[in-house]
Amino acid sequence: QVQLVESGGGLVQTGGSLRLSCAASGRTFSFYAMGWFRQAPGKEREFLAGITWSNGNTNYADSVKGRSTISRDNAKNTWNLQLNSLKPEDTALYYCVASTKTGLSWSALKLESNYAYWGQGTQVTVSS
Repeated sequence: QVQLVESGGGLVQTGGSLRLSCAASGRTFSFYAMGWFRQAPGKEREFLAGITWSNGNTNYADSVKGRSTISRDNAKNTWNLQLNSLKPEDTALYYCVASTKTGLSWSALKLESNYAYWGQGTQVTVSS
């Protein structure tokens, strides 16, 4: 069984930074790609960033491109999302995810249905 556990959320002021981390346990060798989604109150869940397990290719949503970095440490079964220049609209519940579907394009990896494993979520609140 696979478990994902997020950490690093919290309250931050506009313009601040946060580093979210995800720790995976279980059958992590089956991962093709990992990433982050978020869901704000009253809004749909959205893809933020993804990274492939084997070669570290990355992809970002326009909403965070240029102010976020996703990284991984395969030896530790962890991946992180560094968020900078935070805005009140970044307030949301952030989820780490993992997909075992090999060979998917980034267009497909932006769909939550292609991720079998989800963390419980960590809250990020950005105050104005």
